[in-house]
Amino acid sequence: MMSSPYDVLTMGRIGIDLYPLQGGVGLDEVETFKRYLGGSATNVAVAASRHGLNASVITGVGADPFGQFCTAEAARLGVDTSHIFIDDTNPTPVTFCEIHPPDHFPIYFYRFPKAPDLNIEDRHLDLDAVRSSRVFWLTVTGLSEEPSRGSHFTALKARGRKTHTILDLDYRPVFWDSTQHAREQIQAALEYVTVAVGNQEECEVAVGETDPVRAADALLERGVQIAIVKQGPDGVLAKTADETVVVPPHFVEVVNGLGAGDGFGGALTLGLLRGWGLEETLRFANVAGAIVASRHECSTAMPTTEEIHSILRKPSA
Repeated sequence: MMSSPYDVLTMGRIGIDLYPLQGGVGLDEVETFKRYLGGSATNVAVAASRHGLNASVITGVGADPFGQFCTAEAARLGVDTSHIFIDDTNPTPVTFCEIHPPDHFPIYFYRFPKAPDLNIEDRHLDLDAVRSSRVFWLTVTGLSEEPSRGSHFTALKARGRKTHTILDLDYRPVFWDSTQHAREQIQAALEYVTVAVGNQEECEVAVGETDPVRAADALLERGVQIAIVKQGPDGVLAKTADETVVVPPHFVEVVNGLGAGDGFGGALTLGLLRGWGLEETLRFANVAGAIVASRHECSTAMPTTEEIHSILRKPSA
């Protein structure tokens, strides 16, 4: 399915984002929506592609028009779609949100009876691609149900904790029957990854710590090489065995905070692959996430490398 190793291969959610064109009101009052490609793992692949990286996503869509749109839109945005399968049983999921800037963006997932991306089976995996990709990125949601959970561990075991195996601690309570169950699965997955990324609440679920330094240390104790803890208005902290970096946030007028983490993720992969220092990588990723937060949508909001550098070059940045 591939002629050369992918720069970035992600695994996880895909779907339709239906975002309101009226902000500051509940969904019961919204009159019009706009449709976008969505899903965290897919957004990260799109973000990586915007930086000129060869990106693909392992996921599934329904045998419906929304599934056709997702596959076509991912291709239009530069993502290799050869690892997107069609689930003949379940519909392509739809996600709604409310927009209440600067920091309230309720999100509603319609993934019933089951999202195709949770039906990823071992037969859908190209393990050669998993092993050879320069970055392999997966999210916690894929661990919430079978057969996706088992397939994620199949991929991780095949990967063999190769450098740049990244777990996004993107914990969504609605996908889990309990926090304890999520913690058990996350900690099992941490044994196979080299980079972990999450906010303070997600770190608490993963390792029982909300203090950024203690959370990062707890992740490192589980063998992770780079622990990244997002601290909201306090910026981002990252730790390795011999380095600690704290980078302040890049402030923007927030339009929609959803998707900022995916923009951060795509930019993070570029910094890692180019061998930038930890501080340079985090500053770049911070600006990428901020740019996405200043826009209405997620996937098509992902910035280019030059957009980010143009901001970083400004004296006030």
